[in-house]
Amino acid sequence: MEHRFKNSDWKYLTVGLPEDIEKLKWYGDFERAERVINMRLEKDIPEPLRRRLELEKWVLRRLPLKYVYDKEQALKALQATLTGATKEELERLEDEGAVDWIFVNGKVHYRDNFVENLLKTRKELWDRLKDPSMANERIEAGKLLDKTVLAMKEKGGLAYRMQIRASVKVEKEAERVGEFIRIHLPIPVETGQVKNFKLLKTSMEPVFIAPADYPQRTVCMETKLEPDQEFWIEYEFENHTEYSRLKQEDVKENQALNDLAPYLEETLPQIRFTPYMRELTGQVVMGEKNPLIKARKIYDYITTHVMYSFVRQYSTIANLPEFMATSLKGDCGIYALLFITMCRIAKIPAKWQAGLYATPLTIGCHDWAQFYIDPYGWLYADCSFGGSAWRDQKKERWDFYFGNLDPFRVPMCSEFQYDFWPAKDFYREDPYDNQVGEAEYRDRGLINGLEYQTDKQVLAIQAL
Repeated sequence: MEHRFKNSDWKYLTVGLPEDIEKLKWYGDFERAERVINMRLEKDIPEPLRRRLELEKWVLRRLPLKYVYDKEQALKALQATLTGATKEELERLEDEGAVDWIFVNGKVHYRDNFVENLLKTRKELWDRLKDPSMANERIEAGKLLDKTVLAMKEKGGLAYRMQIRASVKVEKEAERVGEFIRIHLPIPVETGQVKNFKLLKTSMEPVFIAPADYPQRTVCMETKLEPDQEFWIEYEFENHTEYSRLKQEDVKENQALNDLAPYLEETLPQIRFTPYMRELTGQVVMGEKNPLIKARKIYDYITTHVMYSFVRQYSTIANLPEFMATSLKGDCGIYALLFITMCRIAKIPAKWQAGLYATPLTIGCHDWAQFYIDPYGWLYADCSFGGSAWRDQKKERWDFYFGNLDPFRVPMCSEFQYDFWPAKDFYREDPYDNQVGEAEYRDRGLINGLEYQTDKQVLAIQAL
């Protein structure tokens, strides 16, 4: 049976790995690394180290799953997309940190979506696309955001009604027909911008629906698995997003923070006030006292210095903000965590919000941050979208995502690293976030993307 533990046990990622296991891990000899871990677990070792090694076994089984291309296959994938792609170009992109890779049994392997990642962040490659339509979605998405920013400013805010369908389906190879299975599917948290939520349809009667304001809200289903069974929900809600006009002179140096102390603290293992993070934050804010200006300095630094990049599963990275702060790359959730961590170090309350980004054009997982400034209250910061606007030289859009948010969000998480209700019995596939759904049998959790697949669709979206 898989190890049972609480979501709070992820704090043990702060414990360093023994050097020999670290070496085996990064050489890519995952089987031997797990064998060595099992030998250590048979010995009398400190409890924090035991918990860390149990976590690492879980990490090792997931770390290589998405790294499917060897060098030859990666070059073929690049050449199938871009004219004139060469081995030397692939190696240069690798050296620049634009292509994610790890060692698997001592050989370099690349992420399955590395080409998509390049096209997302490097517009100079679009002229070399063998299929120019591949750039159209990104062009249209940028136009929609620019139009939305202008409308938000003119009208003081926007509202949309959305209808969403989400599903989980177990892969044929992982089906245990007739056995107990539990499914968790996320739904919007009814706080902040979410109004008039309705759960419209479900594939079966839920055993539990988390309360409206629960920080990582789900619909829980339990049953004996049938062949080819799909678990799904349909829901609708209204997203009402106001536009905030911020003025530095309205903000006092000493904020009245009242009950906001939890949003100034560390949340281990990821929101850590390490020496490096403290020094970096100090250099960025440069002794500034006004909290709004401090937050803007942090936003400006992150959006102008960090390059967007898809990353591996969050739970396989021991310290996400420091990962981004040292490698200067990462995806939306790490942008948000770096902003939150630096804000908290700078004595600005900050917290997590996450879920989906859903427009008439697309739907996908997305994370962003909130920060508290008196007299405005909780404001938004989307450093990922802000960084994209900076790269596109869209200053108005760049400014907008400091303090504001577009109305195309489906907020499913209002807190970072929070247990489900009811909690999973086994390892969460994502212990920090909740966007697509999770599944477990009586004796273990299922692996997302390998043993079960998730899907999400926008069924309807209407301006109000």
